[in-house]
Amino acid sequence: MGELSSRTPRRAAVLAVVALAMAVSGACTRDGSGQETAPAATAHKSTPSEESSKPTDRAEHIEGETVTEAPKVVDGELITSVKDARGNRTVPLEGGVRSGPVSIAVNCQGEGTLKVELRPVGLDFPLECVDGEVSSTYNQIALKKAREDAVLQVTAGSGVRWALSVGQ
Repeated sequence: MGELSSRTPRRAAVLAVVALAMAVSGACTRDGSGQETAPAATAHKSTPSEESSKPTDRAEHIEGETVTEAPKVVDGELITSVKDARGNRTVPLEGGVRSGPVSIAVNCQGEGTLKVELRPVGLDFPLECVDGEVSSTYNQIALKKAREDAVLQVTAGSGVRWALSVGQ
């Protein structure tokens, strides 16, 4: 992929994440439980933090992301979003999810690990959160059948702030 434009670094980074997610989505497999799984995709960019003058080499950091607003839906229409949350939460997906791609964008900040699980699909992924800057990830899975009872389970320590969006 080409060099990121200085005028639209966030958009270019998001597009890079989408391209990476699409590239790995072909690697979806079924585990022994018969549930669909997909590898996690994260943005790969090294930029200075807004809250620190030190550059970061963390793959999960995208300049300009926040936890006070839900991340933009990268693919499809918004199903649900949560902003400025703390700790554990079950996020219902009203009406469930249809067959086809489901995307989840997550931002977090604070010391600890945030885990997101899409139930009953079996997709789950962690995100390492740090003090002083926002960590971000984007994951997508292609579902073969609709799930009317789909929910997200977010597990995070009380010191971790987070935001997420789900699109389909």
